[in-house]
Amino acid sequence: MFYLRLIVTSLRSLDTHFLRSLLATLGVLIGVSSVVACMSILEGAQKDIFDRFKSMGSNVLYIFPEAARVEGRSVGQSQTLTSGDIDDILRELPDDVDKIAPEALGMVTIKRFQKSGDYTLVATSDTYFDINAFKAQHGRIFTKGESESPDAAVAVLGAKVADKLFGGADPVGQTVKLGGAGYRVIGVTERKGSLGFMNVDESVFVPIEAGLKRFFNRKWLNRLTIAAKDPNRLEELQKQLKRVLRRGHKIAVGAQDDFIIFNQEEALRNITGAMLVFKVVFYSIAGISLVVGGIGIMNIMLVSVTERTREIGVRMAVGARRSDIMLQFLVEALVISLVGGSLGLLLGAMFADVMAKVLREMQFKTAINGTVIVASLATATIVGVISGLYPAFKASRLDPVESLRYE
Repeated sequence: MFYLRLIVTSLRSLDTHFLRSLLATLGVLIGVSSVVACMSILEGAQKDIFDRFKSMGSNVLYIFPEAARVEGRSVGQSQTLTSGDIDDILRELPDDVDKIAPEALGMVTIKRFQKSGDYTLVATSDTYFDINAFKAQHGRIFTKGESESPDAAVAVLGAKVADKLFGGADPVGQTVKLGGAGYRVIGVTERKGSLGFMNVDESVFVPIEAGLKRFFNRKWLNRLTIAAKDPNRLEELQKQLKRVLRRGHKIAVGAQDDFIIFNQEEALRNITGAMLVFKVVFYSIAGISLVVGGIGIMNIMLVSVTERTREIGVRMAVGARRSDIMLQFLVEALVISLVGGSLGLLLGAMFADVMAKVLREMQFKTAINGTVIVASLATATIVGVISGLYPAFKASRLDPVESLRYE
């Protein structure tokens, strides 16, 4: 009952100078809404990335070439991964490796009549689609024979690529030009969005041997994706793969690997580290707004202490303790902060929802969960308490006699 009277008294006091209290609330409102928007965007992005990685299975390993360096500076990827590495791995680890998908990546201009666009080109094999659980929404995926043929001029389009070039027409059986060469479209992948290291819907897939010969004019690969037969033996398989590749690449004992092997857990840890950097930057910007809001509350409370000096003296004269005066002003600061925090929570949620709707085509998602709500309200509470501490302490230390004389 005592605390309820304190809150009611605080609301009445704030209502006396409504405009001033509203302006103090706005600072917290903007700060908390910034925190909520940032948290919802980052939580949504992180959850989406994690879900996409998990959908690819828990038995997948990735092998990349190590960065090529000239005088200590990175100048791109080493040209060390080749189709010969696939033969070595399948020959030496047949009981551990289920499937291997080679990948050569690049950018390509794809044209059909007057329509064109620049997209990611992925030269790979039929096993790539099995490992990543990609299915054809229209037509089919290329076969093993087409994957191994250097003359197989066929292509599978991502969903957005097909929409761009063909609109609502069926692209299967039509011809498109990739870098000036003609390719027959045999299928369109189902919509997947960003998955792992690229956006599947904005990619074009061609058979690996034909892609290396007809488009890239090279033999080295950008990546190997390996599906293990036993997901519980991934660490052991990594060690075995490292041994096979070092032997195949003739790397001397003690010399550095010219490749990198990691699994999804390591990839997710790297992504988590990158997301942490974004969180620090975003929250630092939002924190500035909260600091400004806190200064506004402190300023209002200090003015309130000066204006209500005589009232404080009267309260002390009729028996109010210093702790009661201090608690009253702390509650007033807390009420301002919580009102601003609650409105900021609603405003931040609305902004995140608008962002998700505006950027829906980019598969942009936000997430408002319990963590976001608790963190925003806790932040508002902390700001209110910290901002009200000094004014409340100053009010409680006033001399009752001098306060009664104050005009």
